[in-house]
Amino acid sequence: MRPDTAFDQLRTARLRLRRSEPRDAEQISAYRSDPDVHAHQGWDRTDPDYIRSEIEEMLSRAPGEAGGWVQFTVETLDDDRLIGDVGLRVDTDDPGTILVGYTMDPAVQNKGYATEAVGALVDYAFDTLGADLVRAYAEASNVASIRVADKVGMPVVQRFDEREDRQVWHVVRMERRRTPDPR
Repeated sequence: MRPDTAFDQLRTARLRLRRSEPRDAEQISAYRSDPDVHAHQGWDRTDPDYIRSEIEEMLSRAPGEAGGWVQFTVETLDDDRLIGDVGLRVDTDDPGTILVGYTMDPAVQNKGYATEAVGALVDYAFDTLGADLVRAYAEASNVASIRVADKVGMPVVQRFDEREDRQVWHVVRMERRRTPDPR
C-alpha cells in the first residue's frame, strides 16, 4: 500500500471529496442520527462531539496509511453543499485490501451521488494507493448500499451473520479486485 501524504481532494463531474474537518461534525451528525440512516450503520454514537473527535483523530493519518479509517466529506461542486461522507482504511488482516464505507444524507439519496463518490474512492484506492482488493460490508437489508457497491463493480461475494451481544446482524461482503495489467 502507498500512503498518499500529498492528498488534496478527489473530484468527479458533480462532487468534491475532501478530508473531513472538525467543522463538518454538526452536519454529519444530523444525517447519521436520522433513524433510517442509523438503522443500517454500526455506530454507537452519532453526536457532534463524538464525530468531531473521530475526525480529529483521523486527520493524523494519510489515506492508505495503516491504523484506522480516513474520512472524506462529500460536497457538491455547484454549491459546496455537504451531502455525505465516505471513508477508507487498510484492512489490518490483509494489507493489500482497502475497506470502504459510505453514508449519504437522506435528502440527496437516489440522485447517483453515492455511486459517483464511491466509484471515485474505489478508483483512488486502486490507482493511487495501490490496493489489490477493495471491500465493503453492509447489512443485508440495506438494499441501497448494496446497489451502490454493485454499480461500482463490487458485487456481493458472501452473506453471513455477525453476532454482537444478543443482536444478530445479517451482513453481506462486497468486493472488487484490481484489474490485471494487460502488459
